[in-house]
Amino acid sequence: MTTSRRDFLIASGATLALSTFPANAAQSSDAKAEATLSDMAEQMLADYPESATSLGIDKDARAPLKSRLFDRTPAGIEAAKNHALSRLKKLKAIDLKALSAGTATDVDVVRTAHETALEGFAFPFGDMAAINSNWSYRNSPYVVAQNTGAFVETPDFLDSGHQIASPADADAYLARLESYARNLDGETQRLKADAARGVILPSFLLDKTLKQQQGALAQPLDQWVPVTSIAKRAKDYPGDYGAKALKIITDKVAPALNRQVAELTAHRAKATDDAGVWKLKDGEAYYAWALKAGTTTTMSPDEVHAMGLDQLKALQSEMDTLLKSLGMTQGTVGERMTALGNDPKYLFPNTDAGRQQILDYINGRIADIRTRLPRAFATLVPGRLIVKRVPVEIEAGAPGGYAGPGTMDGSVPGNYYINLRDTSMWPRQSLPTLSYHEGIPGHIWQGEYTFKLPLVRSLLAFNAYSEGWALYAEQLADELGVYEGDTVGKLGYLQSISFRACRLVVDTGLHAKKWTRQQAIDWFASTNGSTVEEVQGEVDRYCAWPGQACGYKVGHSEIVRLREKAKAELGGKYDLRLFDDAVVKGGNVPMTVLGRNIDAHIAERAKA
Repeated sequence: MTTSRRDFLIASGATLALSTFPANAAQSSDAKAEATLSDMAEQMLADYPESATSLGIDKDARAPLKSRLFDRTPAGIEAAKNHALSRLKKLKAIDLKALSAGTATDVDVVRTAHETALEGFAFPFGDMAAINSNWSYRNSPYVVAQNTGAFVETPDFLDSGHQIASPADADAYLARLESYARNLDGETQRLKADAARGVILPSFLLDKTLKQQQGALAQPLDQWVPVTSIAKRAKDYPGDYGAKALKIITDKVAPALNRQVAELTAHRAKATDDAGVWKLKDGEAYYAWALKAGTTTTMSPDEVHAMGLDQLKALQSEMDTLLKSLGMTQGTVGERMTALGNDPKYLFPNTDAGRQQILDYINGRIADIRTRLPRAFATLVPGRLIVKRVPVEIEAGAPGGYAGPGTMDGSVPGNYYINLRDTSMWPRQSLPTLSYHEGIPGHIWQGEYTFKLPLVRSLLAFNAYSEGWALYAEQLADELGVYEGDTVGKLGYLQSISFRACRLVVDTGLHAKKWTRQQAIDWFASTNGSTVEEVQGEVDRYCAWPGQACGYKVGHSEIVRLREKAKAELGGKYDLRLFDDAVVKGGNVPMTVLGRNIDAHIAERAKA
């Protein structure tokens, strides 16, 4: 990327004008800094090999990465921590004032990510994922939970992420299966150490996690996804890869999983039903860090809690007006939305045919929004994606919907997953806005802009930006007219935004205000009109991933605030397409950096 193309993305408030030092000096400093960042990207890929696979760059000189997984053993975690510390020392030695705007952005972003990660590594328990691009959205005080750990993450990664186009790729897959077994045992070691520190999953999450693991162990091993996936995809290669995978699963993976089940079962006798991290010895400090990591702000739990209540009040006022226009006048907004969500005419059959209807409906809405996007962006990307059902074996503990990126070269599209364990979770009005959030112009769309930046920028993500953008994408869809003549659809969108405002209240309620799980479920379902089935899984997720759920609305609110600022300062020179370009082309950044990027955009447009 050239300096001239990136200068409008000024990311350092202290960056000096280029005229204050010789151009060749800036170029020399840039070259050195970008070379350092390039080296760091390779180091991060070595620590987190799954990132290379997800981006489609685990080939040529990086081909050995395809045979490896991130090392989840105690030694592997310590090594990743030390590598991050070494990189941070080098990053702090770089003088941002000697760099052009674009390179200063890159250094600033990478340094911030490492500072946040090392604050997380300082806690001697749990799983810090802030600089692991495949799972950077979630940090957890627990090594293993219903939505955290190798058992949940590795089989799906091998099936959806690990491409098999040659016998060598199939051999690499088998090597990763061996690593999977080692990682399960490594996690079990960490579980044992954490239990000695009093860090144990809440009893209800332990029950959920054990049910998932024991359910898998009860299945014939030749039906496990890691076996069936390679058996199907490598069937034309000599050597019977399905049989080889089954042997590894039988001899190593299943025994390792049994050992993990035994350890978690031992924890059950010591577990309580206390839902929040306040119960931990360092719980208050941990939550402060988790909230910081999730929002890239220093907002306190009380501030986040109050923000959620305030925004919920405004949103429900708008929903009340729309509900009355449908003749629904009795009861709270939550009660009326519950009634709307239970109306049979908006539900899909809870059958395989109904699940296919949901997938077809989503694909139709994605096709429609594509036609509208030139009105919102001056620079378009392909937005390659496939809509998939969450794998059945993990759907009980998985979120309702989520997205995984495609490869940088476009050979593998992004995956938009929807959890179809029970179709009553998805009344028709809830599906369009989810699709704009996860797919286009949300996560998968935004992620493709990052591919145009230096490699290290595709290895880092900030939850508040990622999820804030996805909520803003829901708002953009509304502004582009997708709900014209569709009051029920508009209510689904507003309920989705309200859902995220509720998250601010519930997450802080659980982890700072000592709410019980049932208290959180009851408040959430009755306030937002969501189903208990949906809310129960959500609340369990917040218990396992403190702070993560707060990034959505905090990030969205900041993007909207910055847009209003651009409108006010630019007047007739404001252009929505160029504003949106400035947000996505600057890449995934902390909210503070995004503010500086938009300030630079405003300055650039003012001179136009």
